[in-house]
Amino acid sequence: MAMKIRLARGGSKKRPFYSIVATDSRMPRDGRFIEKLGTYNPLLAKDSEDRVKMDIERVQYWLSKGAEPTDRIARFLEAAGVKDKAERKNMKKAEPGKKAQDRAKARADREEAAKAAAEEAKAAPAAEAPAEEAASE
Repeated sequence: MAMKIRLARGGSKKRPFYSIVATDSRMPRDGRFIEKLGTYNPLLAKDSEDRVKMDIERVQYWLSKGAEPTDRIARFLEAAGVKDKAERKNMKKAEPGKKAQDRAKARADREEAAKAAAEEAKAAPAAEAPAEEAASE
């Protein structure tokens, strides 16, 4: 049985309240669970002690039995000092969308063409100037 430690949503519409539960990964998010391990109230201030409450001993028990915490629960455990901080990678999060990338490329091409035209304009009068001086002498 694949065990998970995850959040089960409660609370009314637009007023979320979560229970931290140990459950079989095949069960629905708000469905049957094996044990309630704590609560999470995202509406409270981040520095509030009541925002996340966990029974650390039971969490460690389920972790020792092979339960996998979800990403959010892993962050809570890292903050509580139960689990080592894991390095997370979301490479695509910082990248702009395809259309934004296309617009940026087009803008860069236009700027490069404008620079090249400006350099040509600077080089052309410099080449004509010595010829004019020789003609005036």
